[in-house]
Amino acid sequence: MSPQPEIPTDLSSRSGQQNEFSAEERTLLLKLAHEAIASRLHGHRFSPGSQSAHLSEPRGAFTTVYLEGELRGCVGYALAVSPLYLTVIETARSAAFEDPRFPPITLAELQELELSLSVLSRLCAIVPDEVEVGRHGLLITCGPQRGLLLPQVPVEHGWDRVTFLEQTCRKAGLPINAWQAAANIEAFTAEVFGDHDLG
Repeated sequence: MSPQPEIPTDLSSRSGQQNEFSAEERTLLLKLAHEAIASRLHGHRFSPGSQSAHLSEPRGAFTTVYLEGELRGCVGYALAVSPLYLTVIETARSAAFEDPRFPPITLAELQELELSLSVLSRLCAIVPDEVEVGRHGLLITCGPQRGLLLPQVPVEHGWDRVTFLEQTCRKAGLPINAWQAAANIEAFTAEVFGDHDLG
């Protein structure tokens, strides 16, 4: 088996580091995401073939779909359940066609789509005072209820740390102050890149 690059497990190890994924890897992952959506619309079978050891590492990832600058779908996995390139393919299709908040993408919209990928680090337990807006994503769990928000979400909405914690609780269907009580708080970082980065 070929040696694989180390996946960061300490959130602090990602602060200020260079991008983990090269420009070529970013381009390839975005291409796979676009092709996965297009093949579904055209009714074609899509076979991505084998990928490098790095892109075959199990990783959590989210795909976000935008249409004319507006959110059109976002689906992903916080946990590493399959090789990254397959996770990108599956989440791209799910974001485009299965996000219950939006109607499925149509063929007429295909050429206007912009995609953004968020590749996640492993989850780490964190105390509320250590949460950094713009750097950490959050997963808050209490019993069977869980809510996740990506690192870019509080930045887009102008939230402070407390609001970020409250809104993650809300996403989980919990009281907004659950983060101060029995809820379990985990954080992750994400390398985020999209079509706009390749222009």
